Amino acid sequence: MVQKAKILLVDDRPENLLALEAILSALDQTLVRASSGEEALKALLTDDFAVILLDVQMPGMDGFETAAHIKRRERTRDIPIIFLTAINHGPHHTFRGYAAGAVDYISKPFDPWVLRAKVSVFVELYMKNCQLREQASLLRLQLEGGRPSADEAKESAGLLAELSARLAAVEEQAEALSKQLDESADAAAVATAAHLERKLTGLRRALDALEPGTAGNTGGVPAS
Repeated sequence: MVQKAKILLVDDRPENLLALEAILSALDQTLVRASSGEEALKALLTDDFAVILLDVQMPGMDGFETAAHIKRRERTRDIPIIFLTAINHGPHHTFRGYAAGAVDYISKPFDPWVLRAKVSVFVELYMKNCQLREQASLLRLQLEGGRPSADEAKESAGLLAELSARLAAVEEQAEALSKQLDESADAAAVATAAHLERKLTGLRRALDALEPGTAGNTGGVPAS
């Protein structure tokens, strides 16, 4: 049974949090509320999130400062952040959002369907990444157990094929996301997409290295 992804909603106004929950409830994921930047950072200490929806204008620690703290932590720096704001001070203000590490910057009032669609992309990427890590760990345990029998080798080959197919689906999603960001011409957003692609390239290389017959991988068992 696949565990639901967690989505962090950060806004100091309860009515805004309620509206976000109404929009995103159709995704059938776990929605976590935070009414301040400090509360959001506390939630990020213990839970993993697929994406963060972060209000810019908050008393005390605002959205930009909160994002800066998130990006400084190794545990959370790769979590996608979507900024939500009720103000629009032009391109400079938008660029500040991307410079703070956001993958998107949406002005209120926003189209609920568009917001839900954007969030769903990151949830899908997160879920597939989790599945890839779990299956790769299982495969590694099988290979480290010694030279596999014929049945084990067959099972491992099937698992490798499934992992490759799942990774291909994630790569396709990332490519589509990169094309969307390219059209926005925001350098910081494009850089974020490029970082995601580099991580996927690393996963692909690691998966290819597990293929039987690969240099340094004899008899289906990785070289120590």
